[in-house]
Amino acid sequence: MKKENSPLMSILLLLSLSFLASSKRQGNPASEMVNVLNQNRTAWKLGKLHESPGLGCIALQYAKLCEGNCNVNNTLTCEPPEDDFTQVFAPNCGVELPTFGTITGHVLGCGTHYATPEASFSDILFRDNKSLLVLRNRSHTEVGVGMARLHKGTYVWCILFSGDGGTNSSFALEANGRGIKQRKGCYSGSAFSCSNAHMICMRLLNSFLGILFSSFCLFRHCGCPFSKC
Repeated sequence: MKKENSPLMSILLLLSLSFLASSKRQGNPASEMVNVLNQNRTAWKLGKLHESPGLGCIALQYAKLCEGNCNVNNTLTCEPPEDDFTQVFAPNCGVELPTFGTITGHVLGCGTHYATPEASFSDILFRDNKSLLVLRNRSHTEVGVGMARLHKGTYVWCILFSGDGGTNSSFALEANGRGIKQRKGCYSGSAFSCSNAHMICMRLLNSFLGILFSSFCLFRHCGCPFSKC
């Protein structure tokens, strides 16, 4: 009996450790989206964009403002007044106003269920040449991404681009770069964990199921170690 259980215990322990490691890696989909954006730009021999936490937090404010505006084709009709960026968004984030830079482009998208950054990139945010041209604009030097789960489970993405040199001097956050903790959503480069518990649980569940499925396939390929297979 012990010999039969030991492989099972080893596999369960391996799954648990892998699940915990995966949860640490996948805590911020907004930062993961920055990686996806930069992979696309480098594939086109364009420079990588600097991840700006301040710009990311402003993108999150923008996303939250778009609640209730998601269309059936995953697009948004949402345009805040220009003054909101400096008078509302920046103070809500703790962005130091003297460092507020120039926003050179933006892309918005939404969906009724959570999708990974990779899937959101191709299926929601960059489905046409118009949005891809925004991403591949050579004048961009930094990027901020915000993502929030809003009313009735709608997920909204906002990507903001800036061309202010790509250094930590623009969109600087107060409190030694930590800024103000947000109660809803995620933004790229954040010093805080995401606030959407449901979204995080779904990501962890997907990771665990993926690991479990991979283990099952391994057993089928290599031979089951248990006596009753």
